[in-house]
Amino acid sequence: MNQATDFKKNLRRQMRQKRRRLTAAEQRQHAHGLLSTIRQLTQFRRSRTIALYLASDGEISPEQVIQYCRKLGKRCFLPVLHPIRHNRLWFIEYTRETTLNANIYGIKEPALIQAPRRPAWALDLVLLPLVAFDEEGGRLGMGGGYYDRTFAFKQGWRQGRGTRLIGLAHDLQKVDQLKTESWDIPLEGVATEERFYRAAR
Repeated sequence: MNQATDFKKNLRRQMRQKRRRLTAAEQRQHAHGLLSTIRQLTQFRRSRTIALYLASDGEISPEQVIQYCRKLGKRCFLPVLHPIRHNRLWFIEYTRETTLNANIYGIKEPALIQAPRRPAWALDLVLLPLVAFDEEGGRLGMGGGYYDRTFAFKQGWRQGRGTRLIGLAHDLQKVDQLKTESWDIPLEGVATEERFYRAAR
């Protein structure tokens, strides 16, 4: 294992421990703060189709954002592990009637028979989870590369064109600097319970 890989592995472990140590009350408070941050974003206000996720492993919960989207008439989608293409995602609409099943990681996702699916490029906004982030727009995920492969078409695109990508995290997940790889898909920024960090890249 090289030094960079070892650093990322240790950072993932530290950050996952940090967010898992948050109490239920702190998680609820952060979820409420996250909604306040998201509501102020122009990218959110202009979007009609939004992909989110169901929190696990101490991730900041976008559940209040989902409820707010429904109140505004925005369509919500959840990621589903692609059944054929390795390490890629599908997106299936998430309504109050959606049946959820646990995937191979134990994360709840819509049943594949649910419809309609929406291609990644056809989403207005994607609010995605992360393990660590920096103020430059760098994101450290769980290491599976699902989002990087799914949104590889964004490589080389100018910010603001097509699908917008914004990370969600607890503010405590911020680090000074992350080394990015050529395949890392840059974010427009990261929203936390405290504020929106607009990517400098």
